[in-house]
Amino acid sequence: MENELTRGPVMKTMLRFAVPMILGDLLQQCYNIADTLIVGRFLGADALAAVGSAFSLMTFLTSIILGLAMGSGTVFSIRFGQKDDQGLKEGILASFTLLGIVTVVLNILIFAGIDWIIWFLRTPGELVELMKEYLIVIFTGLIGIFLYNFFASLLRSLGNSVVPLIFLAVSAVLNIILDLWFVAGLGRGVAGAAEATVISQYVSGIGITVYARIRFPGLLRKDKDVQLRFSRIKEITSFSGLTCMQQSIMNLGILAVQGLVNSFGTTIMAAFAAAVKIDAFAYLPVQDFGNAFSIFIAQNYGAGKNDRIRKSIRCAVAASVLFSLAVSFLVFVFAGPLMGLFIDSGEASVIAEGTRYLRIEGSFYALIGLLFLLYGLYRAIGNPGMSVILTVVSLGTRVALAYALSAVPAFGVVGIWWSVPIGWFLADALGAGYYFIRYRKRSVCPSGTD
Repeated sequence: MENELTRGPVMKTMLRFAVPMILGDLLQQCYNIADTLIVGRFLGADALAAVGSAFSLMTFLTSIILGLAMGSGTVFSIRFGQKDDQGLKEGILASFTLLGIVTVVLNILIFAGIDWIIWFLRTPGELVELMKEYLIVIFTGLIGIFLYNFFASLLRSLGNSVVPLIFLAVSAVLNIILDLWFVAGLGRGVAGAAEATVISQYVSGIGITVYARIRFPGLLRKDKDVQLRFSRIKEITSFSGLTCMQQSIMNLGILAVQGLVNSFGTTIMAAFAAAVKIDAFAYLPVQDFGNAFSIFIAQNYGAGKNDRIRKSIRCAVAASVLFSLAVSFLVFVFAGPLMGLFIDSGEASVIAEGTRYLRIEGSFYALIGLLFLLYGLYRAIGNPGMSVILTVVSLGTRVALAYALSAVPAFGVVGIWWSVPIGWFLADALGAGYYFIRYRKRSVCPSGTD
């Protein structure tokens, strides 16, 4: 076994576990940023718009795998906290089987419907071939994504957030090297950027799979007493299904907004493609802190430690808000130069629109930081349905307002940008209110023990 999160100073233990997760996903964002930066610099605004639009689609589809892996990780963490080795082993088998089947089905559906997908995204005619060329290659990496996310979730649920970071670090460096080689050196265009990403994904996926099998042969070996039981599949599905739904709704909403953005033309698409990468990179630490917080809570929930859970909530809120405010200040001040990293200075209109987006979004990172904590909390204490509700409120508001406000001439595309923080605020208010009404003065854990 690895590290228990049910002992030691709350804040120190939480941060020691969270920091490698944050660094790991910052490196994973380097996949996307490397694609965007190199494509924007070497291939131009059209290629950048095509890759950016494809990224929104890829994020939506991989969120299904990520959601299933995160939900499974919650079950693994609870079983680990309960010291239920049999339940943990059978949960791992059930989860791996479920995720494997979903990944294969997704691959089949994607390649069968790729033309319809491009049409659904309202892709401008001049970008259709570029986007299709990129998508055909990038979707061959889904199995690598499945392997990495499954075993990373398993290791993190056992308290090991360092090893996933190591494999991502190797993969991120490899991705940047291959991106430069394939795009700038070999002139392979957007397909080269996709090929670099896919190769890097398989390196991290296969590498972490081999490590996990060597490090935990007892957990991953199918003993005669470890069976693929319907009850375990049902348990995994109850957590993973709702977490997957949450992730999918989140990214489906983003995909719907991407289609609206596309309708404003190539300039807005290119600005959005670059700004979204900066935006995601800026609030990624609080997103990963929320995921680490969820695993921390789940282990303590399994161990029945109510006081430790409440203390960790107070510490996590304070840390998330302070960090978010600092990042908001930096993004607001340096929005223009950050856009200039992705776009040639001659594309003044693209840089100006991206800067406006970042200054609107970036002022409210504290709101999304709190929302990620609420997602993690409800997932960890066995109420993933509440996470889904909060996602529906946040994304539903965003999509509805984006379409409504952007149709008003006085707002236009700026209405899309303002719809996001409004959605965050409403979801935060609902999630916090629900917690104070239901849990604040009651036992969080079913056992009621501390």
